[in-house]
Amino acid sequence: MDEFRIRHRAFGAFVAPFALPLLLFLIVTTALGGALTGDGPWSLFIGVAATGALVGVLAARYRRMVRDTVVRFSATGVEMADTYGFRLRLKWADIERVDVVESRMVSPRTVGRPGGVRVRAGAMQSLGLVGWGEREVPPRIPRWMRAYLSRVPVDPATGLQWLGIPLGAVEPRWEHSRMGDWVRRHRPDLLAG
Repeated sequence: MDEFRIRHRAFGAFVAPFALPLLLFLIVTTALGGALTGDGPWSLFIGVAATGALVGVLAARYRRMVRDTVVRFSATGVEMADTYGFRLRLKWADIERVDVVESRMVSPRTVGRPGGVRVRAGAMQSLGLVGWGEREVPPRIPRWMRAYLSRVPVDPATGLQWLGIPLGAVEPRWEHSRMGDWVRRHRPDLLAG
């Protein structure tokens, strides 16, 4: 068995899907600060401080994600466990392809008012393994995520769910690392060409 963990280098990629919501938050908190204080410099200070605090929360979540997310390769297949309690398993025989895997951290709903500025955080995308596997879900997840997962295809013959393990979220160039060596050893057809 071989274990891999996220390295401390991709905070920008983690924050990128939140860039527009953070900008909107900065604008709104600066405007609210101006309404409360009537002073331009203080309103900007309030907006920057509030946005900085929100980035601090994201940084704390990122550190926890880096610490607790692990991908394990074995003779059986590939497994990923994350800090939220999700566990994904793909057996070598059930992997269909290498493809882009989306990891959604927040609701896909837009935030804003009709006719005004509307933003939403996108999904993180990375290259990974896709196929029919098992997904363990923590008992407490948001309603939007439960609804999203209920629409995931299930193979009627095996009961396995269609899922992807985002190896690129752990190691961006995984195909050229020990992870890629595992895939070439057990499923050389996936990286041929």
